[in-house]
Amino acid sequence: MKRIHLIILSFLILLSVGLVGNYYINKPNSQMSYPSFLDAVEQNKVDSVTFLDNNKTIKVELNSEPDKTYSVPNPKTEDFLEFLLIHNIEVNYSQGNVLSNIFKVVLIAAIAGGIFYFSKKGGANPLISNTNKSKNNKSSVTLDQVAGNVEAKSMVGDIINFIKEPEKYSFVGARMPKGLLLYGPPGTGKTLMAKAIAGEADVPFYAMSGSDFVQMYVGVGASRIRSLFNKAKKSEKAVIFIEEIDAIGKKRARSGSASNDERDQTLNALLTEMSGFHENTGIVVIGATNRLDTLDEALLRPGRFDRQIEIGLPDVNSRKKILSLHAKGKPLSEDVDLDSLGKSTVYFSGAMLENLLNEAAILAANDKDKVIHQKHIDRAFYTVIAGAPKSDTSYITEQDRKVTAYHEAGHALVTKLLLPEHYISKVTIIPSVRGAGGFNLSIPKDTMFQTQRQILANIQVLLAGRASEELTFGENEITTGASNDIQKASSMMVDYFNKFGMDSDMGLFSMEVLESGHDSELIGKCRTQMNQLYEDTKALLQSNFDKLEEIASDLLEKESLNQEDIERICA
Repeated sequence: MKRIHLIILSFLILLSVGLVGNYYINKPNSQMSYPSFLDAVEQNKVDSVTFLDNNKTIKVELNSEPDKTYSVPNPKTEDFLEFLLIHNIEVNYSQGNVLSNIFKVVLIAAIAGGIFYFSKKGGANPLISNTNKSKNNKSSVTLDQVAGNVEAKSMVGDIINFIKEPEKYSFVGARMPKGLLLYGPPGTGKTLMAKAIAGEADVPFYAMSGSDFVQMYVGVGASRIRSLFNKAKKSEKAVIFIEEIDAIGKKRARSGSASNDERDQTLNALLTEMSGFHENTGIVVIGATNRLDTLDEALLRPGRFDRQIEIGLPDVNSRKKILSLHAKGKPLSEDVDLDSLGKSTVYFSGAMLENLLNEAAILAANDKDKVIHQKHIDRAFYTVIAGAPKSDTSYITEQDRKVTAYHEAGHALVTKLLLPEHYISKVTIIPSVRGAGGFNLSIPKDTMFQTQRQILANIQVLLAGRASEELTFGENEITTGASNDIQKASSMMVDYFNKFGMDSDMGLFSMEVLESGHDSELIGKCRTQMNQLYEDTKALLQSNFDKLEEIASDLLEKESLNQEDIERICA
């Protein structure tokens, strides 16, 4: 790409120089009328006259102005030449400007060379040639380098065998899956899994992002799709990987007025290419997305993306393996316990775990330590979760610290009372660079599901900060610090009624299937239930107000508390 840019820039510079040079070489002369020219001849001021090859004008040089020339209309009379010779005027005939002709030849050659180059490189249409950005190389990643996702790795095993030996499956009438869709949260290893499939099968790996196909010009994205598939077909066996496939595979609009012609054409081209694959060719298309619900149904049907594999957040055992994998090459102190770290990193993706160890290594280097200690892990852990602590807290007033202490104490106390199975890793009033005045970090156990009790308890934990402020400082002194808590609690409450169907009055019907969205009855139920939970939370804190005050007092003194501190107070 840099080479192309350099060539284009050079061409433009050459063109500019040629045009400027041609201008100065053929700089227009000053104009002189024919009567004025005749007067100059009669006064013997004309030194020479040059007949130009355009036959429309003559170039006149005056003896009084040797460095200046004038352009005069050519009279084209039979006796004009004789008239000049009679007055002893030198007569010349122009054969064209040599330098100008050279510039013209150079410019024509440059333009022809540029056209030839881009035609040879497929650049006749630079919008379409962008397909060359696709990575065409053999992947060196193997499944051994993909920690966790045991179920997903087992499901892609036969895909790899299909690519390696399609004839074996064709013999028994099996059809090779044409497409494999990897979906899950960001950072869980979807791209790594696609590379591992290509690496294990030892076939070329063609990778492009869905955004590379999105253009404002109709037909460009479809052309890039066809070009990408043609390149893969030449390899006979290959893996085509389209990252963030939702950029081109979103559900098409039901009405033509809201449609996107370019995106629809690109999607249609992808559907056509996948349907046009011959069976058992050894080519598989892998798509990756974290927005499975937005993809078009035609893309998800059997015969296109035959298999859909979730690459979810790692469980505790997978987290330990991922941490061990990323710990290779990093000198760890004996006090670092990766097993314990794996248990405390619930809801961490593979990318977050890698970032955690990397941040710890950076902190160790900044401290000029040769090994990574547990203190570096702890600091990195909270940096990843809440951001690095602010170094300057001089602007924070004592009243702000007190409000923050009671707010976070409310979260911690209600967590301990309603969710005793949660591990309270840290409660702090140290502000972070992300804008938080403090935070309460509680780690739930690894479970597949949430119960009704846990959902309602989590909502109460979120409301406990505001409830604690009201009980301690009065209704008129509540702050804006609970805004994010209220937003999260509201989202959970809507899911409680609308998504999980856990309310007996609302039933099991989900409003999400309706285009109109949430109705007034649902909103009313959410508000009623939220207010009731808020009152229950205040009552719970009121009955345990002595513990609330003790937690807040310790926070003001120590700034941070852990699980042992909370258990000591609540014992």
